[in-house]
Amino acid sequence: MARIARLTDVLINKIAAGEVVERPASVVKELVENSIDAGSRTIRVALEKGGLGRITISDDGHGMGMEDARLCLERHATSKLRELDDLFTINTKGFRGEALPAIASVSRFTLHTAEPGAQVGTKVVVEGGSDPLVEEAPPRVGTVISVEDLFYNTPARRKFMKRESTELQHAEEAVIRLALAHPDVAFFVEHGGQQLFTSPASPGDPRERIAAALGPGVHPHLVPVEERRLGVSVTGHIASPEYTLPNARGIYTFVNRRYIRDRGLNSAVQRAFQEFLAAGRQPVVVLFIDVDPRAVDVNVHPQKQEVRFSDAKGVVDTVHAAISRALRAAPWLGNKGEGGGPEQPRQAAHYAMAVERFLTRAQEATWGAPLPLPGTQDAPVPGGGPVSSLPFAPTSMPGPSGLAFAPATSLLPGRVPAFGQAQPQLNEAPPPGYFGALRPMGVLGERFHVCEGPGGTLVVLDAHAALERARLMGFQRMVQREEAPVPTLFGATVELPVSVAKALVEGREALARLGLEVEPFGGTTLALKAVPPSLVGADARALLEALARALPPPGSALDVTTLAEGLRVLACHAARHAEGQLSEGKLRALLGELDAADFHPTCIHGTVVVLEVPLLELERRALRPPSPKI
Repeated sequence: MARIARLTDVLINKIAAGEVVERPASVVKELVENSIDAGSRTIRVALEKGGLGRITISDDGHGMGMEDARLCLERHATSKLRELDDLFTINTKGFRGEALPAIASVSRFTLHTAEPGAQVGTKVVVEGGSDPLVEEAPPRVGTVISVEDLFYNTPARRKFMKRESTELQHAEEAVIRLALAHPDVAFFVEHGGQQLFTSPASPGDPRERIAAALGPGVHPHLVPVEERRLGVSVTGHIASPEYTLPNARGIYTFVNRRYIRDRGLNSAVQRAFQEFLAAGRQPVVVLFIDVDPRAVDVNVHPQKQEVRFSDAKGVVDTVHAAISRALRAAPWLGNKGEGGGPEQPRQAAHYAMAVERFLTRAQEATWGAPLPLPGTQDAPVPGGGPVSSLPFAPTSMPGPSGLAFAPATSLLPGRVPAFGQAQPQLNEAPPPGYFGALRPMGVLGERFHVCEGPGGTLVVLDAHAALERARLMGFQRMVQREEAPVPTLFGATVELPVSVAKALVEGREALARLGLEVEPFGGTTLALKAVPPSLVGADARALLEALARALPPPGSALDVTTLAEGLRVLACHAARHAEGQLSEGKLRALLGELDAADFHPTCIHGTVVVLEVPLLELERRALRPPSPKI
């Protein structure tokens, strides 16, 4: 008697299900991939009980006729391969013809589809791998597949499922991976009737899809990546080193728009970031690697999440080079000279003379007294070129260190103002490259940044005032260029007092020039539909209330002068929003902005206040024991 027998189709499909259908997320992935291959522009995913109760995928793709609907549930029946050579030039998500019969064998499966323009559709029902029941149905656009009671007939597999929330998280992640790879397709995910993920198609700006998938907080940190070498193209976005995660879940690598997990690629990403990230932090990366389909084997993993490259080293090197180039060209490294190294500050003669004058008077200061503030005698002689760059603030808290900050109103006659408190021919601006040459060393009081300045000086920078100054310059340029508000994913509705709502509605034209779009939303509630990028996530209510008081009267000419107060409000709120996120990388970028800033226009809170203490003064005040006699 023969001991070898053919397995039944039902058993074969259940074995395949053990490889292909690991959990509800696997079903979501396979079915959504089929929708993408069908040319869908909108895909909707509805889940119940984390996907174990029901998974419904509906799309607007090209659909199927009755014969194709019946055949698609047979194992190894596919429209994506015809000949052996096709296996080496795969451009679709699916190609084996295993997913649908495997899913249908471990669930209550229903398929409703129709070809474009058909007068009648097709409905196919399969109960746990039984023979399919095929019947006519009303026509529809695209295909709807419903998978109920997953693993109901394989209890051993069902008991290994995790909690509902865990399975739901995996299913949502499966959609996010596909959404990142296809920003030209709209995706909508709901669970129990509640929307989880909503992302309209955004082919023009992939950052919108990344922000929708990974959270709006990543949007302002995204930096484009592009590198092309022989046979390999790497594009996408990375988040700046200021935006990191405690794990590697933010690393998304796609090969020919297929999400893959590859140790070599992950290693290349982490090596490129290693000198920029703190220990225990991981980068956020969305990379698309395009290679000739003949140079990559996608048929090496049951769920197609691993691939083999014919030139793995070339791909890894290209990825590493792409990220390294983007990181080293980005602003968090500070200004770069032509030679690639940090640009050396230009030490003008007027700066050296001003330092010498101040140090001379500093030597005359008594022990424990505040440092003498520079006066007009420290300014260069008229006609002698740019003015002194010693940006001292008046001392409001005397002490041995002399480190203090004071508002502009505390200036005393005859004393040189800090940067931003400019007077004609007197400390109008720092010398070229002054801020970019500072070396950040730490933070004092969660606001003041302590830096090492050129020539051996201690420099203390007021973070809020510095941000306010830099943002004001950016908003002024926006108004001068007459940029229109750009709708984003980050809208909000705000209920306001009657007077505030009225002022904002009447000033909608002025708000538009400021980069904001508001619309009435019923009663005294306004919908904030667009804000400048640096204000995404700021307190919408506080911002609108402040702007209502700062807008020019209706009918005014809208230019930088009439909108000056509104621009100062934007700058203040943008600074307040960014102040707590000012990491070392962002601080370096800010210092570069300050080097290009105009310090004449005033900000709401006065000035960029910088106090500089020469090393000579610190050494003079240091308590040193007498040198021992030898």
